[in-house]
Amino acid sequence: MFSPFLVMVVILHSVVSIRAAPAVTSPAPVPIVSNAASIAAGLKAQPSVSDRLKKLLTDSEGNLLTGDALRQLTVLKGGSSLLATPCGLSVPHMHPRANEFLTVVEGILDTGFVQENGFPDEVRTRLGKYQGTVFPMGMHYQQNPTCSPAMFVGAANSEDPGCSDMARSLWMLPPDVVDAGLGFPHTIGGHNINAWRAHLPGSLTAGVDSCLKACGLAK
Repeated sequence: MFSPFLVMVVILHSVVSIRAAPAVTSPAPVPIVSNAASIAAGLKAQPSVSDRLKKLLTDSEGNLLTGDALRQLTVLKGGSSLLATPCGLSVPHMHPRANEFLTVVEGILDTGFVQENGFPDEVRTRLGKYQGTVFPMGMHYQQNPTCSPAMFVGAANSEDPGCSDMARSLWMLPPDVVDAGLGFPHTIGGHNINAWRAHLPGSLTAGVDSCLKACGLAK
């Protein structure tokens, strides 16, 4: 014979198994903070991290904020979420006021960075889904080496990281300066730097030739 306890366990398991999963809806959009500058100024005047959190997340009576008032101060809206198209390239660039932490949330990315004079080699890595890496302040890039889209999220340790595309920054200089800096090359020189400047890509470009050809994509 079955014991009453065992029968009760089986019945309870059946009830739990057939119970419908709770309906979960996506949270509403985060309200926009309209007075971010004044909030930041007030936080800078606080003597400690604890005091800053208290000022930011509690009301005038010291009670923790709730609802939208709390969500707009705690739900991330900053950073950048970018889609890398098949073979897409985030051209070599730097953030002059920040380090960056980048996480891949879909697909694959090849990444690399270089440092100041005296560090002679590129630091290169490949990232898969939910893998991340740090780009120290300096020149770096990301490229999708596949024929499928990739998505990544970048976060910087500055509220104003800035971004400078290295090729565009170089070509802003006078043609004779660029010519000398490149060692007076024959194919790129003072006589045709303006023509090269006109064809520089934007921050996100189609990609490199080998990947484009492998995927049957146009430049």
